[in-house]
Amino acid sequence: MKESGEMYLETILVLGKSKNMVRAVDVCEKMGFSKASVSRALAKLKKDGYLIIDENGYIAFTERGRNLAEKIYERHEVLSEILIMLGVDKETAVSDACRIEHDISDKTFDAIKKSIKEKKVR
Repeated sequence: MKESGEMYLETILVLGKSKNMVRAVDVCEKMGFSKASVSRALAKLKKDGYLIIDENGYIAFTERGRNLAEKIYERHEVLSEILIMLGVDKETAVSDACRIEHDISDKTFDAIKKSIKEKKVR
C-alpha cells in the first residue's frame, strides 16, 4: 500500500478515537484535502478491502483495515516517543515519525520495540 493510503487509514483511526462515527467530511477537515480527493481515496480503500462505507456515508474498518491502521498508528506513537526521548522537540519528532513510519521495515521496527522494552525493564 502507498503512503497516502496508510495516512488515510491512520487518520480514520485517530478520528474514530474522538468521534463515534467518522465520515468523509471529517477526513477532509483533518487532512486538509478536497472532498473529491478524499472520495477517490476512500473508494480505493473500500475496493481494496480496507474499509466499509455505509449508505449514510459512515466509515468503518474491515478487520484487515483496522489491523493495518493500528500497525501504522503504533509505529507513529513509538517512533515519536523515541525521538522525543532522544531530545528532539515534540513537533519535529511527530513530523519525522510520520515520515519514517511508512518506510521502516517490520524487522527493524520490531527490533526497536524490543530494545526499548529491554531498556524500560532495567
